[in-house]
Amino acid sequence: AQDAGDYTCDSGDQQTTASLQVKGLPALFKQWLKNEEVEEGRTAVLRCELTQPHARVEWRKGDTVLQPGDKYEFRQEGTRVELLIYEAEAQDA
Repeated sequence: AQDAGDYTCDSGDQQTTASLQVKGLPALFKQWLKNEEVEEGRTAVLRCELTQPHARVEWRKGDTVLQPGDKYEFRQEGTRVELLIYEAEAQDA
């Protein structure tokens, strides 16, 4: 919140100062994930959309936090977020 900080109104003879705090809005889902089906060996794509651009997201399979690499790619453009799963196999379901 780059607008947060101290602001002063100065009349020349007097001045008054106040502090402004800006609370970030939560990132809510505009479009939820949908169930997908993909043929074995193909790339699966899961996508959703948020109300806030560039919100921090975490991808999980069950309780496991996914990390980007050869298997998983994360894409985020504005409010749109995608998970690509390369060479999908039965264990990825």
